[in-house]
Amino acid sequence: MSRVYNFSAGPATMPLPVLEEIQAELLDYKGSGMSVMEMSHRSKVFQTICDEAEADLRELMNIPDNYKVLFIQGGATLQFSMIPLNLMKNGVFDYIVTGAWSKKAATEAKKFGKVNIVATSEDKNYSYIPDCSDLPIDDDADYVYICENETIHGTTFQSLPNTKGKILVSDQSSMFLSRPCNVADYGMIYGGVQKNIGPAGLSIVIIREDLINKDIDPKTPVYLRYDTHADNGSMYNTPNCWGIYVCGKVFKYLKSIGGLEKMNQLNIEKAKVLYDFLDSSNYFKGTVDKDVRSLMNVPFVTGDADKDAAVVAATKAAGFDNLKGHKSVGGLRASIYNAMPIEGVKALVDFLKKYEEENA
Repeated sequence: MSRVYNFSAGPATMPLPVLEEIQAELLDYKGSGMSVMEMSHRSKVFQTICDEAEADLRELMNIPDNYKVLFIQGGATLQFSMIPLNLMKNGVFDYIVTGAWSKKAATEAKKFGKVNIVATSEDKNYSYIPDCSDLPIDDDADYVYICENETIHGTTFQSLPNTKGKILVSDQSSMFLSRPCNVADYGMIYGGVQKNIGPAGLSIVIIREDLINKDIDPKTPVYLRYDTHADNGSMYNTPNCWGIYVCGKVFKYLKSIGGLEKMNQLNIEKAKVLYDFLDSSNYFKGTVDKDVRSLMNVPFVTGDADKDAAVVAATKAAGFDNLKGHKSVGGLRASIYNAMPIEGVKALVDFLKKYEEENA
């Protein structure tokens, strides 16, 4: 079997033991005589799959009992609309814009109310996280929004903003389950799973029960209401059964290796290999301030677009895939999510060192 080191930002690499377990169950899930892809979401077998997935996620993240876990189709982008639609009371939303995804979320929220950009790092191409200790939070703000790890620009909040009592909503798509998280610090956490957990087409929403508002605009489509999903155990309609099943496998895998504390330790060690090389290189340079570097997404450049393209082509020829930077920023980007083994990062660094020696 030949597998490349896949540095894609999503859909992304998954743990090999999980893929092998899925492969073994593909045609016949635990004696049911069918694949999970063929199974009724109303069956007892699938209900058990869903229940176990939620229970394991609650254990991994130590999710308090007064938070609901919802499995919702549509990816994280659908949440850009669902959040203001469901959390709206005064129609005022405060956004901290630290990259492409928080900017897109703020743009979408403007369709539903007044958006205040209370802090942004756009002036330096989102290479840093602004000081969020004393923000001009609006007295009428329904929530404060962050993208806690910006996939494209490679920054991560090292501490949460001071929301001055307002609820915090966090997009954790590209850092979900990469480190311990105190869920009680947030009103809502959500993420598309295709970056760090499972296959595309599913979002996980963790939301405090008192924020599930039934008194919202009656014209809101039924599927875009959090109470629809909460009241029906994420099965108002046919959910992404396959996605839930695979995520459940990943949750069990993470528990088996020591949970999020162990995963965080591994991610720190793995990222250090790449960042130490970039800091010592005369040919490649990281694009993010050192104190807010992401452990998940590492953008870097040579300083010349043509050279960047040549490096991307060389890495692909050498068996490293998806190292081209996002089209909006160019350069290169290595996404080193939970499932990327440290051996893959070391192999990439060895290749880049050799490339620098031959081309500097």
